[in-house]
Amino acid sequence: MVRSFVRHRVRDYDAWRQVYDGFADVQREHGVRAEAVFRMVDDPNDVLVTHDFDDAGSAQAFFGMAELKDAMMRAGVEGEPTVWLAERS
Repeated sequence: MVRSFVRHRVRDYDAWRQVYDGFADVQREHGVRAEAVFRMVDDPNDVLVTHDFDDAGSAQAFFGMAELKDAMMRAGVEGEPTVWLAERS
C-alpha cells in the first residue's frame, strides 16, 4: 500500500470541500482505496489530504491527471500543493 499526503491552502474550505466530495467517484475509478481530510487547527484553510493506493504507479498516475488539476483549480487551491508518497514499512 502507498499513502499520499497532500497539503495545500484553499481560498474557502467549504467551497473546496464541495468540489472534493464531488470528485469521489473519479478518485475510486483511478485507484484511491481510502481517503481522509484534515484541517490545521490554527488555519482551517490549510488542508492535508491522504489517499491510499495499491502501488506507487497508481498514485503517480492519479496525481498526473489533467482532470485532477482542473478540479483543484475549480476548488480554489492556492499555489502548488506539496505531495508526498510513502509506503508502510
